[in-house]
Amino acid sequence: MHCRAVFLGSIVVAIMSAVSAASAAESERCQALTRRYEIARPQITAIEVSLTLFAAVDANCSELVSKLLDQGASVDARDRLGARPLSHAAKSGHPKMVDLLLARGAPIDARNLAGATALYFAAEGSHISIAQRLIERGADVNLTGRSGISPVAAAAYAGNDVIVEALLAHGADARTPDETGKPPIIYAAAGARLDVVKRLLARNIDVNARYSNDLTVLMWAAGPDDKVPEAQAVQVISCLLDAGAHIDDRDDRGRTALMIAAEGGHEDIANVLVARGADASLKDKAGKRAADLTRLSSLREKLTRP
Repeated sequence: MHCRAVFLGSIVVAIMSAVSAASAAESERCQALTRRYEIARPQITAIEVSLTLFAAVDANCSELVSKLLDQGASVDARDRLGARPLSHAAKSGHPKMVDLLLARGAPIDARNLAGATALYFAAEGSHISIAQRLIERGADVNLTGRSGISPVAAAAYAGNDVIVEALLAHGADARTPDETGKPPIIYAAAGARLDVVKRLLARNIDVNARYSNDLTVLMWAAGPDDKVPEAQAVQVISCLLDAGAHIDDRDDRGRTALMIAAEGGHEDIANVLVARGADASLKDKAGKRAADLTRLSSLREKLTRP
């Protein structure tokens, strides 16, 4: 018990030291920005004022931001991509800066050139407290970002069930597809976000619905993103099958979830699908079975067994 206490104490000290170091570095950046601004102030242009404002927001320099706004900087200033200071604060994960800008009249639903709002950036970056602040203050939960991706989809892909829950509770549409036809549940399945998948399925989403290229949620889950731990993907696969997903449905190439898993080299996923009844003898439109698509000799052997 004593050793555990010492160990936990050392972790706390390390975290506090890291936070202190980060705060010191942040303070130094703010001091440097302030000095540069004060030196340039007599001849500074409006564009330079806006650039300084964005730099101060990114560095979380509250005092400098307040000074700039007092001296004529605009909360509606735009960077080269059309984003406002509020979006910078949300993306950088600075809740107090978000509060400051909102108190100074920052437009809460202002969008950049791609359509993204501060709420979208908060959802994408998994900044829970910022997302909650923006939602509570009336941010539009359905305004989409790049490629028509909704805040729910962004949070689903990030695996942040808390933000997904908050968005849905305030009227976000759980079914809105992006420009490629993928709704939030596809992002959750591809990222193996089990909690989010369960939450979305609970909203009566059809587990066997067809999306672009005739793919189902199960097919997306069978070919997860490269960085996803396969054990997590297996949990999502099992959840979808328990929810009634058709195991041998085919996409527009005639491929099943098992074929997709085999081609991607996802042996554990393939094993679960076979154990749950997937038909390894089926062929796609090119005449290939799952065993023909895998590069793994061990999996190929299992799939060709009688």
